[in-house]
Amino acid sequence: MPDGQIEPQFAAMCHGVGVPPSRYLHDGRIARLNAGQYEGDEIKGALHVVEESDVVLEIGAGIGVVGGVVAARCKPRRILSFEANPELIPEIRALYDANGLTDRIGVENAVLISAPDRPQSLPFYLHKSYLGSSLSHPGKKLRKEVSVPTRDFASVCAGLAPTVLIMDIEGGELELLRHADLSRFRAVVLEFHPGVYGIDGMRSLKALLREAGLRQVEAVSTRTVWTCIRAAE
Repeated sequence: MPDGQIEPQFAAMCHGVGVPPSRYLHDGRIARLNAGQYEGDEIKGALHVVEESDVVLEIGAGIGVVGGVVAARCKPRRILSFEANPELIPEIRALYDANGLTDRIGVENAVLISAPDRPQSLPFYLHKSYLGSSLSHPGKKLRKEVSVPTRDFASVCAGLAPTVLIMDIEGGELELLRHADLSRFRAVVLEFHPGVYGIDGMRSLKALLREAGLRQVEAVSTRTVWTCIRAAE
């Protein structure tokens, strides 16, 4: 198909990955997808560090684009994605299926917890925009509250044996990483959300990454998205 054209079954293309039509796509988002700007910093970092030998744990799949691009472009051995918003799961699976990626990537609807007192489920707050949906109550912008099952972070890691962590969970990253063992990861791509936990929270996260032996790759990092590799490398 000539450059610039989109196959009929897709509403947009992002880094060669087709995005099926859905209620979550509007003209502005479609334009960003087609321009490769949607989650651009996160994707740039992931493409820089993920290799074919890697197993990737993605926490916060969104509409499936980041994981889909990594699966298609980097061809790691396996990617397991987690998404807390149950309404996004059909959209994510449709994207994986439409691009022939289901042998490499899958998604589960769950919240990963690293703290020892893990509840069996947590309330998850659906925002009017899926981008604002999170474990934090959004006040007047709340559309619906749902109950989402939890999984133990350490148990997931023990079963999956991931080598790369990609995480964008709208502010939940501070609580998760406070109790998480990052020693198995040779690379991490993390989006910060200082609007949730402030500059001090972001500094705490950076300190946690450094203490785990991970260093920032400045060429593919920004103020709010860090790509890190293990310092020994």
